[in-house]
Formats: sequence, C-alpha cells, structure tokens
Amino acid sequence: QVQLVESGGGLVQTGGSLRLSCAASGRQFRIYAMNWFRQAPGKQRELVAAIGSDENTNYADSVKDRFTISRDNAKSTVYLQMNSLKPEDTAVYYCNAVVFFLNYWGRGTQVTVSS
Repeated sequence: QVQLVESGGGLVQTGGSLRLSCAASGRQFRIYAMNWFRQAPGKQRELVAAIGSDENTNYADSVKDRFTISRDNAKSTVYLQMNSLKPEDTAVYYCNAVVFFLNYWGRGTQVTVSS
C-alpha cells in the first residue's frame, strides 16, 4: 500500500506560479513511476506530467514549457512547478504512483487561477 499526500495548491492570479508537492510512503519510492493528473469541473481527469524511475519526463502539450515535474528520492517526494499559470489550469491536481502495475492516488489539491 502506497499513501500519497499532495500539498501546495491555492489561489493565484494569471501569470503566477505554484509548486505542488506529493509525499509518498514506502521504502521503494525510487522505483515508482510518478504522475500528476488534473480534473476540472465537468471534464475528465487528464495526465499533466509524468516522471519515471529513470527520471525521464513527459508533459501534456497544454503545459509544456510552463510546468516542470521533478522528484527527490531521498525525500520520497515528487514536485510540479507550475509557471505562467492560466485560468484553464484551474482544476484539482492529483498525484499518482504506479508501483508494480498498481495505481495509487492522493486526495488531490485545488489550484485556482483567477483572470
């Protein structure tokens, strides 16, 4: 069982920045594939950014060059640095871990970008 706890969400103006954190339980964090998803009201949950155990990263086209995913294996934490935020980035952001083909989810953190 892997527990994930997100933090760092909040209200920010257009063009602002936020950094989300996700702390994971378990002693094998370095092998987890870690992802950030988001879900806006009335929309499906979508993948925003992913980072593998090899630290390769992938991003949704809508956030490329604005968001950066990173991980600190010593702290069992994954981060999402979000810059140049837009109102369309408003959503609940969820941390996801894939461990031996099992999916684990955090409870989410709200990000609201005002225009």
